[in-house]
Amino acid sequence: MYSWVLLAVGLLVSLAPASAADLPRIELTAGFYRIEAEVAADDPARMQGLMQRRSLPPNQGMLFVFAQADQHCMWMRNTYLPLSVAFLDEEGRILNIADMQPQTDDNHCAAKAARYALEMNLGWFSSKGIKSGSRILGVEKSPRPR
Repeated sequence: MYSWVLLAVGLLVSLAPASAADLPRIELTAGFYRIEAEVAADDPARMQGLMQRRSLPPNQGMLFVFAQADQHCMWMRNTYLPLSVAFLDEEGRILNIADMQPQTDDNHCAAKAARYALEMNLGWFSSKGIKSGSRILGVEKSPRPR
């Protein structure tokens, strides 16, 4: 009986999504502001995103790196935090910013072909005066998408 319990626990642990500690992190800048971003560069990390998180420290976010520029969309199923997402082109220039409400399936899409998406706490971009046309520096240092 004991071995079955250990096997079941081991299986659950192996199937659990990667924790935030497992994701690479990079430093980005937006104007005078420093951002510490977890990087979601593969399909499992992009699909998990910030789901199940209950908090996100100030000036921290998640950078989604896509294999190719496209009109990518984001949604908030199983995400408990209100977030703002900035869609970025190949050079890190913000194409558009969308505010997203927790636990919704509404699509929030890039206005044009985006190579990256940066999720931050709701209102982070507007509170810093960062808007479409602004540039996020450091995205070129992100891991290559897989």
